[in-house]
Amino acid sequence: MTAPEFQRRKGGDTLVVVTAYDALFTRLIEEAGIETILVGDSLGVVVQGHRDTLSVTMEDMVYHTRLVARARQRALLIADMPFMSYQVSREQALHNAGRLVQAGAHAVKIEGGGAMTDRVQAVTAMGIPVMGHLGMTPQFVHQFGGYKVQGKEAAQADALCADARALEQGGAFALVLEAIPAAVAHAVTQAVSIPTIGIGAGPHCDGQVLVLHDLLGLFDEFVPKFVKPYAHLKADALQALRRFKEEVECRKFPGEGESY
Repeated sequence: MTAPEFQRRKGGDTLVVVTAYDALFTRLIEEAGIETILVGDSLGVVVQGHRDTLSVTMEDMVYHTRLVARARQRALLIADMPFMSYQVSREQALHNAGRLVQAGAHAVKIEGGGAMTDRVQAVTAMGIPVMGHLGMTPQFVHQFGGYKVQGKEAAQADALCADARALEQGGAFALVLEAIPAAVAHAVTQAVSIPTIGIGAGPHCDGQVLVLHDLLGLFDEFVPKFVKPYAHLKADALQALRRFKEEVECRKFPGEGESY
């Protein structure tokens, strides 16, 4: 998968995207046949234990992008640009996007609407594909007053469509639409000629993305309405750890089979 191929899938085969933060899960994702991986700044919550993504640094993103890139064989690798890595200036955006590509990313993702168009233009002009991100953008959580569905009002829905068109005109090859009404996501998807990837945006997008730890049932401190766990690995892990503890305490492990 490449960014141009991803863009050509608009209106065609549904696109599937999953987040990854290390080599082990990258291998599993590719073995499952998933063709696009996002190194999300969601790692701030599901890996680092923060309440939001705002504490994630460029150093964090470069490190985790390297881990994923080391294991990646075929998938398109997109890396999030974290908070305050592109907002200050176009020059800052160019420098940090370049760092992520040097770490192994094929494209970067930038949150924000029309105000970010000049950043998208600058980065794409340097040869780095950019994915946009609209709706409930986690880096704007304080402005929104929490993690809330966006685009409920007609004016907000119109603004989302306008932002989507602006980002497309700026050169974005795709858009993530997060936590917006399904009908609004449908309208945005029809308004642009680049793929839309939904997360809490209903079934009418050109593809879907979920955070790995959410879909595997590893993270249950907060489960958004749009998450569907496809496994319950936290329960399996707890059972395995408790069995290990019990067998060690009862001197059943290690046994003859585990001894030299």
